[in-house]
Amino acid sequence: MMDEVPPVTFPSGIPLPTVDMSGIDAEVMVLTGMSGAGRTRAAAVLADLGWYVVDNLPPQLLGGFVAMVGSGGYRRLAAVVDVRGGGFFQDVEAVLDDLESRGVPVRLMFLDASDPALVHRFEEARRPHPLQGEGTLLEGIARERAALAAVRERAAEVLDTSHLNVHQLRDAMTNLAGGPELPLQVNVQSFGFKNGPPHDADFVADVRFLQNPHWVPELRPLTGLDEPVRDYVLGSDGAAEFVEGYAAVIAGALDRYRAHDKHSVTIGVGCTGGKHRSVAIAEELGRVLAERGFQVRVSHRDRSPR
Repeated sequence: MMDEVPPVTFPSGIPLPTVDMSGIDAEVMVLTGMSGAGRTRAAAVLADLGWYVVDNLPPQLLGGFVAMVGSGGYRRLAAVVDVRGGGFFQDVEAVLDDLESRGVPVRLMFLDASDPALVHRFEEARRPHPLQGEGTLLEGIARERAALAAVRERAAEVLDTSHLNVHQLRDAMTNLAGGPELPLQVNVQSFGFKNGPPHDADFVADVRFLQNPHWVPELRPLTGLDEPVRDYVLGSDGAAEFVEGYAAVIAGALDRYRAHDKHSVTIGVGCTGGKHRSVAIAEELGRVLAERGFQVRVSHRDRSPR
């Protein structure tokens, strides 16, 4: 039977029973900071890096969150805690002290930005500051700075986002979180133009210029996954040159997509029915791109089942 842990009363006067943290081996991050400094975007980056992220968590529930999710096998936990929590937020430091006293180190990250940058972002978003009330935007920002002063002083990392765009913020958070950059997922999908191109295709290649196995009786019932059809298609005039040239062009774009925070790219390869030429070329294009170091998945939307 687990020994009962006495309740803790926080400065707000809210008594909450503490929870057992034995056996919890997780990295815990609390993400806080100024409204408009990029907390939402930063939280999304952490989620993309594999963190279990919860937004706008009352600080008093942080212990329960860590115990529950940490015991579920998750090893990287992040909670966004900020002034949106109203009166709950005043307990944040007491909660952190309580967790650390029970052997759960918490990494506190604070996102900040200059007043002019925050004003610009709020005006651009056309949303009021959470502490603005009936006052001005700058008055709301000043109230928040005062409320967060002690937490900012305590933070292990303070990231100033005043001059960062969303891509630079992603790179900064990736470096601070110590997470590997997510690989770009390249999806190569064959299709038939008679059914329309894939709606999510970033690039579309038309290979109807190649010889069509449909008109060869012994090849017609087969697909581009069968060796006779594959050899027929890849042996067509211009097939090899097309695959190599197209792969080179696509690779140049793929190399630059990560800088624009794009995580996946879909390349559609189409022929008339989506059964012969597009299937063979999609397989070959996927192979060539994989040899160039990309993470590739090849699928065939309209290939008839055999």
